[in-house]
Amino acid sequence: MKKQFAVIGMGRFGSSVAKSLCTFGYDVLVVDSNGQRVQDLSTCVTQAVQADSTDEEALKALGIHHFDIVVVAIGQDIQSSILTTLILKDLGVKTIIVKAQNDLHGNVLKKIGADKVIFPERDMGNRLAHHLISPNILDFIELSDDYSIVEIQATPQMVGKSLLDLDIRAKYHCNVMAIKTGNRMNIAPHAEDRIKATDVLVVVGKNEDLAKFEKTFAK
Repeated sequence: MKKQFAVIGMGRFGSSVAKSLCTFGYDVLVVDSNGQRVQDLSTCVTQAVQADSTDEEALKALGIHHFDIVVVAIGQDIQSSILTTLILKDLGVKTIIVKAQNDLHGNVLKKIGADKVIFPERDMGNRLAHHLISPNILDFIELSDDYSIVEIQATPQMVGKSLLDLDIRAKYHCNVMAIKTGNRMNIAPHAEDRIKATDVLVVVGKNEDLAKFEKTFAK
């Protein structure tokens, strides 16, 4: 049985999440207090409802506790975000994912029971900053406060060399998890594998170690 999703808050982030889930073939309920936003999305999702997510009875009536995952994507109204999360927790929602505006907001959400807290603006800002510093950085994904994954296009310094030659683990304390060549993914590459100009390296490590690695190769 496919998972069922509910998304509360139909700003740019929430509507993007809802549309993407529907595109992948999932049933999605969207909830927003703004009637126009609900109307705009009514043809794109399984069900679109105008309701106040801080009203416990309204969420009960929607059967929100039956959904496998609820995403709280409320924008600037931090109070509503926190209250909605509390209500969802009390109603027994299995998994609650909440968008946070800042670290303080995120800490509060974690303490009241959010299963996952995301920072879309901050994460996108990190990705853009890494790309601006070096066009060779194709993507940057934060795994935790200390660890991240970076995708880096092979640079001239790498081409023709093996992973053993580059010695990335010993020099930078980072691990090459995979090498992408076109549509092919080489998972757990061997030390003897040589880097081609079209390759993309998927590297994981501590943020400070990745920064040193990027400074050396991402030029």
